[in-house]
Amino acid sequence: MNRSILSLVFKPNVTPNLPSQTAWAIFRLVVGVMMIHNGLDKLGNIESFAEAYVSYIGLPFPIFFSYVAAFTELIGAPLVAIGLFTRPAALGLFFTMLVAMYHHILVAGLSIAYLELSAIYAACFLFFLVNGAGLFSVDALILNLLDNQALTGKAKQIMLLEKSYQASSDKKETQVK
Repeated sequence: MNRSILSLVFKPNVTPNLPSQTAWAIFRLVVGVMMIHNGLDKLGNIESFAEAYVSYIGLPFPIFFSYVAAFTELIGAPLVAIGLFTRPAALGLFFTMLVAMYHHILVAGLSIAYLELSAIYAACFLFFLVNGAGLFSVDALILNLLDNQALTGKAKQIMLLEKSYQASSDKKETQVK
């Protein structure tokens, strides 16, 4: 597979230092876990959600789009939390939050009280869409497995992978000799 496609999907925009990457991982985990309940709420009464939100903004097939929103949140949020396919998941969640913001604007204008939560979530998911999951993620591990040159040695040290890769390289060299 083309290295640029792998990097586009999996590689985080890295700042290879431990405090930054730790905060990034905590941020990703908190935002992902907190979003899950939104999908569960929608599924709790899908017809009511479809009528009050999706039909109200004029989308066709309100039940279908209600399920799309609910499952985007139920599947995408845990993916963001663990850092697996973070960019695609964040894209879906970002668009879901844009639709939520549009609904809130139709209902209450530019009222901060109505826009606040969906705008904060939209900004968080935009961050993950642009920057990826960070080094403490499944995405970074997959990228490193598929292309061990994609991450810097410093990034691998922070991920605590450098020693294991160094040991496997030494083992391969010994076997070749």
